[in-house]
Amino acid sequence: MSQPKPLNLPFDPIDRAAESWRAHFGPSSAMAAVTSIMRAHQILLSQLDSLLKPYDLTFARYEALVLLTFSRTGALPLSKIGERLMVHPTSVTNTVDRLEKSGFVTRRPNPRDGRGVLAEITEAGRDVVRRATADLMAAEFGLSMYAEDELHQMFDQLRTLRVAAGDFPASSMRQDEGHGGLL
Repeated sequence: MSQPKPLNLPFDPIDRAAESWRAHFGPSSAMAAVTSIMRAHQILLSQLDSLLKPYDLTFARYEALVLLTFSRTGALPLSKIGERLMVHPTSVTNTVDRLEKSGFVTRRPNPRDGRGVLAEITEAGRDVVRRATADLMAAEFGLSMYAEDELHQMFDQLRTLRVAAGDFPASSMRQDEGHGGLL
């Protein structure tokens, strides 16, 4: 997998910022954690987009194709795609436009809603999902430095944030052995 250019700094800039934060404002744990999450997001998105570039995909487009692959009919209303991927309708339109130009989806009228549009995955889209997924799985989605139990812990920690943000109610989590706890 192509890696972003290492910064090779002689110190941890987030830890240094946390020291300065403490001196100027007080406790810095939350600031350091959120800054670390934001940097991790940058690193992972860069790695994943780089891995998906040969397929004419970004991670956002890949997620949309996977969602369509998981749907019963291979087609979903654009509004449902936005809801499931938790993105703004404009982002969905842009994503579907790009996927359509690549030949991975087609748009068709929604038979249940005269004004609505469905995005439907094509055979080329299904093929690219299979090939791209094999590469992502081989690269462990950029998280190969973590053990399986650490990945479960990370998922659980971040799920707490998602529940607190109102993404879904804690009561809807289900027991799932594959994730080591409640889902």
